[in-house]
Formats: sequence, C-alpha cells, structure tokens
Amino acid sequence: MAYTMPPTPAGPVGSQYCVCKVELSICGQNLLDRDVTSKSDPFCVLFMEVNGKWVELDRTETAVNNLNPAFAKKFVIDYHFEEVQKLKFALFDQDKSSTQLYEHDFLGEFSCTLGTIVSSKKITRTLLLGNGKPAGKGMITVAAQELSDNRVITLSMAGRKLDKKDLFGKSDPFLEFYKPGDDGKWMLVHRTEVIKYTLDPVWKPFTVPLVSLCDGDMEKLIKVVCYDYDSDGGHDFIGEFQTSVARLCEAQDASPLELECINPKKQKKKKSYKNSGIIIVKSCKITRDFSFLDYILGGCQLMFTVGIDFTASNGNPQEPSSLHYINPLGTNEYLSAIWAVGQIIQDYDSDKMFPALGFGAQLPPDWKVSHEFAINFNPRNPFCSGVEGIVQAYSACLPHIRFYGPTNFSPIINHVARFAAQATQQETASQYFILLIITDGVISDMDETRHAVVQASKLPMSIIIVGVGNADFAAMEFLDGDSRVLHSYTGEEAVRDIVQFVPFRNFRNVPKETLAKAVLAELPQQVVQYFKHQNLPPINSEPA
Repeated sequence: MAYTMPPTPAGPVGSQYCVCKVELSICGQNLLDRDVTSKSDPFCVLFMEVNGKWVELDRTETAVNNLNPAFAKKFVIDYHFEEVQKLKFALFDQDKSSTQLYEHDFLGEFSCTLGTIVSSKKITRTLLLGNGKPAGKGMITVAAQELSDNRVITLSMAGRKLDKKDLFGKSDPFLEFYKPGDDGKWMLVHRTEVIKYTLDPVWKPFTVPLVSLCDGDMEKLIKVVCYDYDSDGGHDFIGEFQTSVARLCEAQDASPLELECINPKKQKKKKSYKNSGIIIVKSCKITRDFSFLDYILGGCQLMFTVGIDFTASNGNPQEPSSLHYINPLGTNEYLSAIWAVGQIIQDYDSDKMFPALGFGAQLPPDWKVSHEFAINFNPRNPFCSGVEGIVQAYSACLPHIRFYGPTNFSPIINHVARFAAQATQQETASQYFILLIITDGVISDMDETRHAVVQASKLPMSIIIVGVGNADFAAMEFLDGDSRVLHSYTGEEAVRDIVQFVPFRNFRNVPKETLAKAVLAELPQQVVQYFKHQNLPPINSEPA
C-alpha cells in the first residue's frame, strides 16, 4: 500500500534543516554458520523506524559461502539533523529465492540511530539475536560517508583474451572495483555481473557515485580486480591493475582505453609473461545525479492546487454526521488534509497563492452542477493566499452551495494539466504542479479519470488523493500505480506513477506530521523522475 512507504523528506529548505544523503557501507565478521554442507550465504536488510514500526528500506546482495562478507551494494539514506532516525541492520542466510524474510535463517541484528553512525563515521558492534543475546561471535561494521558530491560515473567495460580458469570450459569473469580505505586497506566499491563461458566478456554499463568510487578525487588510485566466478564462492583470481578515474576518462566511444590485467604471481614465475588479458574501458562519462533538493535549491517552484469534493454523500454540513461539518475545534477531515499537505508545500511556492477548486455541487444563482468551480466564487482569480486563505474560502463557501453529484475527478485533473502543459514550454525545471484532491468516495467518471491521469503523467504534475470518511476506496488504490502500471481506456500506459492515495482514517489518531509524510512520501522522487526523463537539470546547476 502506498501509505506504508517510508517517508521521503519534503520539509522547508533552510538552516534549521540538515538534509543530505549518507551512504552506508556494510561488512560482517564471524557470522553464524547456518548451512550444514557449506558456509552461510548472508545478505543484509536495512530497516528504519516509522511511526513505531520497522519499514524495510533496502537490501544488499547475497554473499555466497562467506562468513566475513563485504557487501558491494551500499545503502543511501537521507539524513535529517532534526529527526531521530532509528535504523536496524538485520543479517540473514539466504536459503531460497523468496523475498519473504521468514523464509531465511536469521543471523543477528544491530540497531542504532543514523546520528550515532554519522558522528563516529565507522562503528563495529556485536550482532544480537531476537532474545537480546549475542549471535555467536558475529559482528557488523557500518561506515558512513556523506554524498554531498552529486557527480556519478558511468563505465562501460569489456575484456579480451582473459586467462582460462575452468577445466572444462572458458572462464566466467566479473570485475570488482576497490578504493583505498582510511585504514590503508582496499575497500570494495562495486562488483559487476558475471558473464558466463567467455574469455572476451562485455559487461553491462554501470553507474556509481563518484564519491563511492574515488572519494570524488579523480587522481586517486583505484584497483580493478578480475575474477572467474565459482558457485561455491571460491572465485579464481585472473588479474588486476591500478588506475585512476582521470585515466579512465581518457576512454571515448571512438577510442577505448586498454589496460593490462596482471597476475603478480605469474609475472614473477614466468619471464615471458605478458598479461592475463586486457580490460577495455569502452566509455567513461561523468554526469550529475540531481536530487529533489538540487531542483528545489535550483529554483523549482511547487505549484499547489486543492480540489474539494462537495457531493451529497458527504452529508449536510450543518449536521455533526457530515464530513464537511466543522466541529467546535474549527476542523474536520477535509481541513486536516488541507493543513497537513499545504503547510509543507507552501514553503516551496514563493507567492503562496493557491487555486482552490470544488466539484460535485450546485452553484447559485441558477443551481447548475459544476465539477470545476472556484470556492471563492471568483473564476478569473481562484487563488487563495496561503493555506489560511484556502481554509477561509472553504468555510465561507459551505453555506452558499448545494451538495449534489456525481463524483467526477477528470475536469479538475485536466484543469491543472492545462497549466502544467503551459509550463513545459519554458523547457526548464522551474515549475512542478501538485493537485490535492480530497474526496469521500467512489469516482463516477473512472474511465475519463484514468485517461486524464495517463495524459498528466507526461507533464510536470503529481496528484495526491486523500480519502475521507469510511467508504470503500478500492478505485483509489487502482489509480495509485504502486503495484501495477495504470492504463487509459484506450490502452495507453502511464509514463510514470503520479498518483499517491492515502485514506485519512489510517491517520485519525496519529500526529498530523505523520499524514503529511505519508501523503508526500513519493513526491520528491516523482519530481526528480519527471525532470530527469525530460533531461532537464536544475536551473542553476554547474556542469559535472
């Protein structure tokens, strides 16, 4: 479900917020041996505590037959100075291909805050079992690095005439990339996939943060090691070489860079030894991997619009049973949703003027039904000043309209989409539109709404739907494409998932910040995904 996703940061940008990315590298030592005929095949799972529950964020790869694994896959987390971010690292022995953790043997876990890791830079701790006792002699080391450098390096690698290591066939080569650690030892940064049965492999291009590969220092020596893969984990060494990113960058599409892969033992033994094959750098490109914060700091404005459901199923607003009834505390579920989302998004809009629209009501003086009306009754200027302005306009309009129906979403989605389409003509990452629809029930124009969402997925636009009341919201789950790609009635697929649905009832008895985080969980990645797809960098970005 969308609303159990871990919250992604979307708070005010300023000195009181420390928002940056932290990369965590994980190693295990002396892990429990759960396999009878061989050693454990460990993998590490990272959890973060969200609202008192552990939510899985990511997993490493599985290290075959290895009780002292150094995982190549890194965990990247947004670090918030103003929040206590509780993390749990749990290690498991992979027994089956299942993604369900209970299918695998538990090897121990360790919990702490991200602040503890960051302030120490590197910590080694005892792994504990569920009963709080040590998991044998098992230890875990977590090293943190700030990813303030957003440059990434994309390498396309191949090999030629590598040494044959398999008795009855060719080698199964893969590469490992290392950088020097603070302790003087080589630290694993990346491992390529295995290419089976060949001495002339061509690996898939891969991208890693430049900070990961060389700490952002293009002259720093890095080591590349070539192995022949063995399923028992005892990989055969083919050869290695040392180089730098600056040297790798000499490779161009038209003129690849060739580096000799050397086996030092063979080199010592044989005078005639040349090499154990050639590693070819087909291309090397350095670009910037922009984050949500990069776009916001670059001047991108979030344009916020509210759409409010005034259909008859909400009940008479004068009666306490109505979802639009404003209680003695001056609130209801509609207002709570407007406040929760609006108070965060308004920080990203410089003029803080927000259109507020209603649908499903009959309007004076002729009492015609409208599915797209300004709740301040000023169609030429539907803007409200800040979230307070929306709340005032909402309260003021309630006595003057008649709740009716049906519940049509598509007119308001298309309304915002028209403005988003205009913004694309600027061809800059300057505006992104967010439509918050608050509704009590079932959509009447589902086909038209699906079509509108699919068309809007091509635009700088996201849709947040908050369901109030206790209705069946299955149709909303359908629009939220977390589990499947949304299709229009014409069969056209949504380019990306732009709908985030949450039922308000899940958040009635929790702090209001919780609703805001859940509602905005997917928004930063949707903003970044759109601008990247359009090849639009932040407005004030430097070249890589």
